[in-house]
Amino acid sequence: MQALQKFNAFLNKTFSLWIVFFATVAYLWPQYFTFFLPYMTYGLGLIMFGMGMTLTFKDFALVLTQPKAVIVGCCAQFTIMPLSAYFLAVGFNLPPELAAGLILLGACPGGTVSNIMTYVARGNVALSVTMTSICTLVAPVVTPTIFFLLASQWLEISPWGMFRSVVEVILFPIVLGIVIRLFFKRQVNYIVQGLPVVSFACIAAILTGIIAINSDNISRTGVLVFFLVVVQNAVGFALGFVVSRVLRLDLYDSKAISIEVGMQNSALGVALANAHLTPIAAIPSAVAALWHNVAAPMLASYFARLKDPRADAKEAADAKAKAQGKPVDGEPIAIED
Repeated sequence: MQALQKFNAFLNKTFSLWIVFFATVAYLWPQYFTFFLPYMTYGLGLIMFGMGMTLTFKDFALVLTQPKAVIVGCCAQFTIMPLSAYFLAVGFNLPPELAAGLILLGACPGGTVSNIMTYVARGNVALSVTMTSICTLVAPVVTPTIFFLLASQWLEISPWGMFRSVVEVILFPIVLGIVIRLFFKRQVNYIVQGLPVVSFACIAAILTGIIAINSDNISRTGVLVFFLVVVQNAVGFALGFVVSRVLRLDLYDSKAISIEVGMQNSALGVALANAHLTPIAAIPSAVAALWHNVAAPMLASYFARLKDPRADAKEAADAKAKAQGKPVDGEPIAIED
């Protein structure tokens, strides 16, 4: 078990490097990486099932104790990113598939890699986990609705079909995971230790499959899409932080909201684009899976250096709890995106 925990820590620290490595290999030798495409939704469902098994009712407690931070964060998540994608698509006169793909990426909920990045940034991990959980649970309704409102001018969209897909690959697996944890908590506590490995394998397979099938399209549009994803990501980080501070949230909460808003569940974007749009529409989400995991550690390192009284107090409390052999709240264990 100790060896597995060390390996999980290694994956968390080197996640970005491995994602870049596998994406590069898939781009150079695409013929070897398309085998997982028919199983993409199952892989994402497995990731979400694992997320459900890590959730407890305590993860939603902040809705009652800190409702302002949760509401601000969730509203920022589903406004800043899709609207920035829409204005970028219009401003750069993107082809229909890429415009829809960029908006779909923006309409997705946050990915739980943001929880790990918030931990590195010495931000409010509990708030980050709560935002991820709530935004993911409401995604079956919110994501198709936002996508239909903003992207229907480019492509014919079936919001009901997308709703059904999000329920199948997001909501149902998460709820199933939560239920299993309720009845088999002791067994689940052992199983979740292996989730980072499973999640990483699924994310790598999904990403490499989309890059492999789109290697020619990436050659033609890669520079533009990369630029737009970078801009959208930067807008999410910046406005998430600025809005939080303007609304008088402290630095501890603002760091969590900034990172959560800027990072999307790109695996969901890839799966939905591949199922309901075209493989080309999945390119922005595939590029985001790379860039978000490069930019977020840099931002988290900067945030970690900022003087933050609540972060200092939390670390002191965690150190005391560890010294007494007690569990530490807010230490993420699973890699999912």
